[in-house]
Amino acid sequence: MAGGAVEEGVRPRDRLLCLFDVDGTLTPARQKIAPDVAEFLQELRGRVKIGVVGGSDYSKIAEQLGEGDEVVDKFDYVFAENGTVQYKNGRLLSKQTIQSHLGEELLQELINFCLNYMALLKLPKKRGTFIEFRNGMLNISPIGRSCTPEERIEFSELDKKEKIREKFVAALKTEFAGKGLRFSRGGMISFDVFPEGWDKRYCLDTLGKDSFDAIHFFGNETSPGGNDYEIFDDPRTVGHTVVSPQDTVQRCREIFFPERVREA
Repeated sequence: MAGGAVEEGVRPRDRLLCLFDVDGTLTPARQKIAPDVAEFLQELRGRVKIGVVGGSDYSKIAEQLGEGDEVVDKFDYVFAENGTVQYKNGRLLSKQTIQSHLGEELLQELINFCLNYMALLKLPKKRGTFIEFRNGMLNISPIGRSCTPEERIEFSELDKKEKIREKFVAALKTEFAGKGLRFSRGGMISFDVFPEGWDKRYCLDTLGKDSFDAIHFFGNETSPGGNDYEIFDDPRTVGHTVVSPQDTVQRCREIFFPERVREA
């Protein structure tokens, strides 16, 4: 149903779910949600159920969308780390770990390859936290996640020209072919490595148990290779590509508050 149309009229709240990516969809990359966007989401929640599915760990999502445990009270579902860490109605449902799935030998081979590859990269800046170990994935950043916002932008512009992350992922795909790994770029400075099947579609099995009439997914990295692509393209979702938090709000107004759009 990716990109499909929505039936006219508003169905009961429990039958529809709006599922949002975080960075670039509800917030600027790694920044806090704007008050007007947060306010609109609660207004939307009065009409449909809402959830988020992000590649970041829970603490980062909570930092961007709420304070402490507040974030699980603001959304009906919170799926961190592509949905391998799952919250529903404020309670932890389940948590998967990459080390138990891959095994220590393959995990160390992967980490060592990434460290060796990055050691040979010459960049304008290098900082710290080049590999962030999460429950459901490894997040790899050639510049290092501790870079400043200005350094983040500088790397992103260079990456667009020189395809640094794209070449890195190509090398990993060659080295670990047949090992059951997937790779997707996320945000401005990094990409994720995770087991086959552990992309953002991972949350859909859980959501399928709640028998929604439709699940609308909103994301900004919906082209092939982006970390929103698989769930955007999945037949179980109605996929929407957005370019900013403001665009997300506008699209939701048009779909779920059509009477207000007509009045305006």
